[in-house]
This record gives sequence, C-alpha cells and structure tokens, in this order.
Amino acid sequence: MFSIYILTHNEEIDIAACIESAMLSDEIIVVDSMSSDRTVEIARQYPVQVVQHPFESHGKQRTWMLQEIPTQHEWVYILEADERMTPELFQECLNAIANPDEIIGYYVAERVMFMNQWIRYSTQYPRYQLRLFRKDKVWFTDYGHTEREVCDGPTGFLKETYPHYTSSKGLSRWLDKHNRYSSDEAKETLRQLQKGEISWKNLFFGRSEVEKRRALKDLSLRLPFRPLLRFIYMYFMLGGILDGRGGFAWCTLQAFYEYLILLKVWELQNIPTPQLDPQPASNVTTSNPS
Repeated sequence: MFSIYILTHNEEIDIAACIESAMLSDEIIVVDSMSSDRTVEIARQYPVQVVQHPFESHGKQRTWMLQEIPTQHEWVYILEADERMTPELFQECLNAIANPDEIIGYYVAERVMFMNQWIRYSTQYPRYQLRLFRKDKVWFTDYGHTEREVCDGPTGFLKETYPHYTSSKGLSRWLDKHNRYSSDEAKETLRQLQKGEISWKNLFFGRSEVEKRRALKDLSLRLPFRPLLRFIYMYFMLGGILDGRGGFAWCTLQAFYEYLILLKVWELQNIPTPQLDPQPASNVTTSNPS
C-alpha cells in the first residue's frame, strides 16, 4: 500500500470528489495551505488526516510535507485537489511498488479536462508529472510558479493516467490563478535568460519526455514572438485543431498567458519597484513623570 497526500487551498468545490477518488488507499493526508473557505470542514467529514501549514511556495510546501508529516508507508502519491485517482491507476501503482527493482519514483501523465472534454492534442499529451515515489528519496525545489523534483535514484513511467479538471472552479478562478503564476514565471524567465542555458542534448536526445519538454521550454524563453509561436505550435503542430472548440479556447488562453508573462518581464526590466519613503523623525518628546 502507499499513502496519498492531497494538496489544497480553498478547494471546497473539488475536495470531496478528490478524497472519494483516493479512498482506495488506507491513508489519506490532506495538506491544507490555510484555506479560508469550507475545504477543511468538508475534508474532516471523511476518515482522513488534515494538516494545515502556511504556504510559502510549491516546492517548499511539498518538501515540508514529506519531511514533517509521518506516513504509514514509505511510498506516497501526490494529488492536487482538482485531480482524481482512478482504480486503474491505483492498481498500477500497487504493482509498481511491489516490483523489487531499484526505481524510487514514477511519472504519471495527466489528461487535461477543459470545457467538459479531454484536451487530447494541444496539451502535449502525454505530459508527465512525478506522482508516486519513495518519500525518503525525493524532494522539491521551486521553478517559476511551480516546482521541480530532485530524485535520489532512477525513475520510471506508468501507463495509466489521471484526469486533471483545470477549470472546475470556473474560468474566473483560472484567470486569477494564471495572473499570479505569470508573475513567478516572469521572474524565472529573467533568471533563465541571465544565468540559464539550453540543453541541446536533452532537446534532441533526451532520455524521456520530461527532459525533452524542459529543454524545449528553456529554448522557448529565448524565441521572439513567443505568444504567437506558442499558439501556432499548440494549435497546428500539436494538433489542437482536432480538439474542437475546447482546443481553440485552450490554445488561445495559453497564448494569452505567454503574452502576460512577457509583459511582466518588461515591467520588471523597465519599471523600478516603488520604495517607501523613510518615516520622518517625530518631533514629539516625552518625559518621565516626576
């Protein structure tokens, strides 16, 4: 068996369905980033452990979770609240951890669900995330608005996938979230342009989809007309046109997101951060009563 972590912040819409999909496991731990809605209240209606911890960043939250929250099992699986575990994926996870080889973690591909459909082509499917791993062999660092894993050992890939309901809380919430994400991505873009480099080896001869995709992102940061190129790449080259109305909407939103990042990069480079004026010294004096 393996333990399942569920990461939450104001997820009252999704948390019940997420927990119910995960109840194939005998240990579920909800790690909540101090939600202000009914997320914790709803979660506590189920036989799960609920732990709250202030959010600093995605990487730090995950690393804290792995280091500070004990689990019954050495293998763990990470779920976001808008994702679901499936019986088929759960069984494959059980089979994987029963394998006596030296693999310490497994990547799982997501199926992006948007506008009530699977966005099959324009999401670079299969796009993998590290989800199942030995908790003593993995930690996370921050990268842009998200995180990247650091693995102490070899990793593998599972065949089954998980559904990811990216706009389950409405388009306004999606836009708010990506407005925040774009600020972090703008900072990471500047850092990569100044200190990073392109791994041409991984781009053309990467051992996995993960290595190739990350090298492609590093290259894309240096290309002109990024929003337009991203739309063309996703809609025509990846085949987003085959995703119908949902695919066109998805590709348009991703191009807009890319443009928002570029605008914030320009802002960081050209508009100085406002500095607060020092407080003037007070002219009021006090004296001790005699």
